[in-house]
Amino acid sequence: MKTIGPQHYRGEIGRYYEDFEVGDVYEHRPGRTITESDNINFSLMTMNLHPMHCDSAYAARSEFGKPLVNSGLTLAIVVGMTVADVSGKAIANLGWKDIALTAPVFPGETVYATSEVLGKRESRSRPNAGIVTVRTTGTKADGTVFMTFERSALIQKRDGNIDESAGY
Repeated sequence: MKTIGPQHYRGEIGRYYEDFEVGDVYEHRPGRTITESDNINFSLMTMNLHPMHCDSAYAARSEFGKPLVNSGLTLAIVVGMTVADVSGKAIANLGWKDIALTAPVFPGETVYATSEVLGKRESRSRPNAGIVTVRTTGTKADGTVFMTFERSALIQKRDGNIDESAGY
């Protein structure tokens, strides 16, 4: 919480560049139960018409015997879960790499995410920011790892001169 006056506080999201330490691990909570509706809506909204995501009769004849959650949705949810801890003060996402999908996710399953800080360095072009790299792991409630990836973001420094008077 940020103090903005006597007995007056404002919630904050994210960390400044200075708050990251290599080796820190963040357990992102709460988890998220992915529903059939989430899966169908996301798949159709993104024009992914693969029947494994939106046709239960088709999916029943597959090796899985039921629909799979669209991997684009699981990636979006896991990245979203990290924002409060990793990129809430980001100026920009710089990229994702080594995205590995290691287990299927099915509608009705609950997912969690954990991120480990792998590296940080001052930005060479922006003195008000630094680059932070994390490895994020998506885990189902039963402990199965279903996704890993690395992500780098340009994170503002505490004295980064971003105008926060607009309520941020």
